[in-house]
Amino acid sequence: MEFIYYFGDVFSPLSFMLLLGGTIGGLILGATPGLSPTMAVALLIPFTFQLEATQGLILLGAAYTSTVAGGAVSAILLKIPGAPANIATTLDGHTMAKKGQGARALQLSFLASAVGGIFGVLLLIFLTPVLADWALAFGPPHLFWLAILGVTVIGSLDSSSVVKGLLSGCIGLWLATIGFDDIMGAQRFIFHPSLGGGINIIAALIGLFAIPQVLTMFAKGRHPGTAEVIAVQKHSVLDAMRELIRRPRALAIGTITGSIIGLIPGVGGQIAGLVAYDQSKKFSPESEKFGKGHPEGVIAAESANNAMVGPSLVPLLTLSIPGSPTAAVLLGGLLIHGIFPGSDLFDNHPEVAWTFINSMLIGQVLMCLFGLYIAGLAARVAQVPQSVMAAVVLALSVFGAYSVQSSMGDVYVMACLGVMMFFLERFGFSAAPLVLGLILGPIAEANFIQGSMIANATDGMSAYFLGGALNKLLIILVLASIAYSAWMELRLRRHQPAPAKEARA
Repeated sequence: MEFIYYFGDVFSPLSFMLLLGGTIGGLILGATPGLSPTMAVALLIPFTFQLEATQGLILLGAAYTSTVAGGAVSAILLKIPGAPANIATTLDGHTMAKKGQGARALQLSFLASAVGGIFGVLLLIFLTPVLADWALAFGPPHLFWLAILGVTVIGSLDSSSVVKGLLSGCIGLWLATIGFDDIMGAQRFIFHPSLGGGINIIAALIGLFAIPQVLTMFAKGRHPGTAEVIAVQKHSVLDAMRELIRRPRALAIGTITGSIIGLIPGVGGQIAGLVAYDQSKKFSPESEKFGKGHPEGVIAAESANNAMVGPSLVPLLTLSIPGSPTAAVLLGGLLIHGIFPGSDLFDNHPEVAWTFINSMLIGQVLMCLFGLYIAGLAARVAQVPQSVMAAVVLALSVFGAYSVQSSMGDVYVMACLGVMMFFLERFGFSAAPLVLGLILGPIAEANFIQGSMIANATDGMSAYFLGGALNKLLIILVLASIAYSAWMELRLRRHQPAPAKEARA
């Protein structure tokens, strides 16, 4: 209960002002396409040089928390994920916004984010020593099987059929191989200088989601009679709270899934929302509503995104191992002030560690309050004319892709992938499985190669990748996920009328 002793330090005037500024700034940065949580925290590092270590971490932690949640704003209203963590939010959130339910979707996303985030920080407070030992149990074979488990989600993720979902995922896996191999240094598919460093995930994310939207909106803008007129529906916060309480299954699945995935070093929060969305869909009796504007999809995805924030800091604070790119930037913020995280951090600098953790707990509440305040105002974006919106989204897309590495090459990659996705969507393919393959490809490949090197020097491939309780558990989950996806596809085809089956083919 030592954290209670340092709780009041968060409310000192300067600390609380930094917490407010980091929260509001994080929401704005998170809603801007291309500005990921990692970039947002990195941009704020210079502002911490003249601050004390505790105050600097409060600013960075607030930005981290609120940027993850703020990415839902552009994901829901524009179908452009603010960060890879918000991909799953677009699947139902944007559909709700197109129906005029943008305020409802935003309110549910911020409430779910707050619940998941508070749960994740409480895990960080009470179970840090236990979770740190558990995080160490994950080696290359376990991370490989975890990536394969994520790949099995591809088939049922927002596509007109399992086959098209798998094909989209395979395209993403191929795109992930472009560039130089991180382990062996081999050159692969580099047919343009812009591809020397591989395909940047942020540029790909913007291209695959935003550019098809822009092209579609420009097409509708040329024909005023075909432009959509969306009536924005008002939705009270109390109604959103009641709806969240009525859907505990999606909230629980998202929170638990996000907490577990956030704890695993090297995986990060990029797939937490997608895995939570898939599991919520599989356990829901209304699975056929997912992807068509179902609130449970938004709740599961956003609760998972913020639930992973607290556990992702466990390896950093206890083992000096950054569990994600954002955690690595936070590590830099600690080292700047001469503080080295590790097992003795809570003994040598308890005021820094506990005040930082407490600020993240309070930051979740502030993020929710500010998010709910702007939800109704932000939802009015749906009433902007299509031609104007297309121009704004295109400008944001170019800015977001260029700002990642200050490279026009990323802008070219974004444009090419966007045009490709525009035509693929006409044949029933979806961007979400493709992006998931792009994210999981490097994780699976790197850990398989590392594991192979270790296995060849020890007990062999079979014993290393198939032995051990954790490996066997993950393999069972992989097989169960594949079997369930196949069963769901067969059941869906069995209950569809003949014209629908022909359309799907």
